[in-house]
Amino acid sequence: MPISMRRPAVLAVAVLSAAALLPSPAVAAPTTTPVTRAGLDPALVAGRGASVNFLEQEAENAKTTGTVIGPSREAYTLPAEASGRSAVRLTPGQYVEFTLPKAANAITVRYSIPDSATGGGLTAPLAVKAGSVSRSMTLTSQYSYLYNQYPFTNDPNADLLHPDWWITECACVPAATTPAPEITKPFRPFHFYDEQRLLLGRTVAAGEKVRLTASSAVPWTVIDLLDSEQVGLPYVNLIAANVLAFGADPTGKRDSAPAIDKAIAFAKKTKLKVYIPPGVYQVNRHIVVDNVTIEGAGNWYTTIKGREVALSTPAPDGSVHTGVGFYGKDAADGGSRNVHLSGFAIQGDVRERIDTDQVNGVGGAMSDSSVKGLYIQHTKVGLWFDGPMTGTRIENNIVVDQIADALNFHTGVTNSVARNNFVRNSGDDGLAMWAEKTTNAGNTFDRNTVQTPVLANGIAIYGGKDITVSNNLVADPIREGSALHAGSRFGAEPFTGTLRFVDNTTVRAGTFELNWKIGLGAIWIYALDKSIDADIQVTGDHYLDSTYNAIMMVSEWSVKDLYSIPNVHFKDLRIDGTGTSVLSARVAGGASFENVDARNVGAVGVNNCGKFGFPATGSEFTVTDRGGNDGGWLAPWLLPNTITCDDRPPVVAPPAPSPW
Repeated sequence: MPISMRRPAVLAVAVLSAAALLPSPAVAAPTTTPVTRAGLDPALVAGRGASVNFLEQEAENAKTTGTVIGPSREAYTLPAEASGRSAVRLTPGQYVEFTLPKAANAITVRYSIPDSATGGGLTAPLAVKAGSVSRSMTLTSQYSYLYNQYPFTNDPNADLLHPDWWITECACVPAATTPAPEITKPFRPFHFYDEQRLLLGRTVAAGEKVRLTASSAVPWTVIDLLDSEQVGLPYVNLIAANVLAFGADPTGKRDSAPAIDKAIAFAKKTKLKVYIPPGVYQVNRHIVVDNVTIEGAGNWYTTIKGREVALSTPAPDGSVHTGVGFYGKDAADGGSRNVHLSGFAIQGDVRERIDTDQVNGVGGAMSDSSVKGLYIQHTKVGLWFDGPMTGTRIENNIVVDQIADALNFHTGVTNSVARNNFVRNSGDDGLAMWAEKTTNAGNTFDRNTVQTPVLANGIAIYGGKDITVSNNLVADPIREGSALHAGSRFGAEPFTGTLRFVDNTTVRAGTFELNWKIGLGAIWIYALDKSIDADIQVTGDHYLDSTYNAIMMVSEWSVKDLYSIPNVHFKDLRIDGTGTSVLSARVAGGASFENVDARNVGAVGVNNCGKFGFPATGSEFTVTDRGGNDGGWLAPWLLPNTITCDDRPPVVAPPAPSPW
């Protein structure tokens, strides 16, 4: 969701909630820990999402002396934010043990440990035994744990940040309620997980064990998953402006920003690339880039790491902090062109959400540019582009553990592509396009994986012209969002031309909307600021194990008589499992359906409320049957606009997805 525009919503609807299962004792795991993608058998998501170098193994499928927690989809809980909605809880001395599916020399552990009593986090070691290799990781919760209402706080003991907002917990406005309600603290805890990467120092053979053992430094350690991979040798460029020659410190003890600036200036004069060899380089501000190529030795070897620094006076853009980041020039100053960044990690120090701060991993305006092969962690937004800009490619990056979005094409970004990126644990939308003030046009999000966005949506499109969202895999959105979202919201320019959702797969999506207190859809189309009358084509998508609806089309209650969504077309979809309906329509307009096959549907196939006028002539939302719709969900008696509105359909958890 756009990071400066969150606001409460009001809709006169009733409560639905998914049941949370209690922790269950660990059971014996198979001798080989299964490899999964987004917590599923990879065959179920073949051809969708990013192609990555690592293999994912879920802790709940591994051998353990700990306790499996979940599955649960109840927000503010550890299982809900875990990949696949389950994890393993270890007490001191307990372990979880994975069997490597392939030879590996590097691992990534996704985990959670407790916050400190006053906020700010704790640290604890984690013993790692990989084959004959013994190592230790230092886990931290310093970048986890947010609480309370938007824009959230690190303080678990804080009172309501907005006592004048309506909240679901008391169904009231606390500041206007006598007596004032007691609010349980910590209030709305979330963003529990973080991850650590570790080079093992040698290759551990396939079939060897990786055992993770919890320490006594904290009362519990939760392990969500293990990623393992074989990392190649560092990339070397001998014909480049090497930052070491300009005084950069690869130990991270001294500030390397001036040396990198000098290397960039030299490279531009001599028409060379900039090379940053293996090491950790301290950078505590923006590196401004224009007409330059910067290459690292690979994101496992070259790390640009910085502290967040408070500014003595706010910057003109409202920032009160700065931090590590590579920024194109501001669009008002002409922006940057021909910038190419690749092969390094950016690790920030952002622990709170301040929307005016420019503390993103990559930012500014960059036309005719590329960002490839980066690993970005602990910044506010991984990549936030403020256009106008055009012709930029964002490819093969890993963006994790963000306070807000992983990537946002904001304001006048055109003819640009984000492809084959892997996103996990974003604090807001995973991938977003926000056409604020100036329209976005001709952009594509293709073959990306987005897992466990803890707030808002996996992929969100806010206005724009001729946008394509294709071949993506989106799993486990947690709260107030969907896997796929199109919204006329946040002052975005209208949708025009064609908006295409093509061959995407969603898993365990369709979350509980906190303010409305209803369940959303795996795909959610929302008319808030204006009607959405562009041509929306949804073709070839698979919606698996949707918590509530597979599809939701809705308008805000206060504008339900003003706006509509009349021109949406669904074709060649597979829907396997919904807690409630295939389609929930809460808006005027209509949609057509062709070759939409559905099974394991928890409630009536079409929950048609229209705009809640309930005229004698039928719903204000029209369903058009174009044939080939199997599974009985689109029964003849429902067409074209039969009112079947049920504000409280019971949630029926579907069986696990299976081959079609």
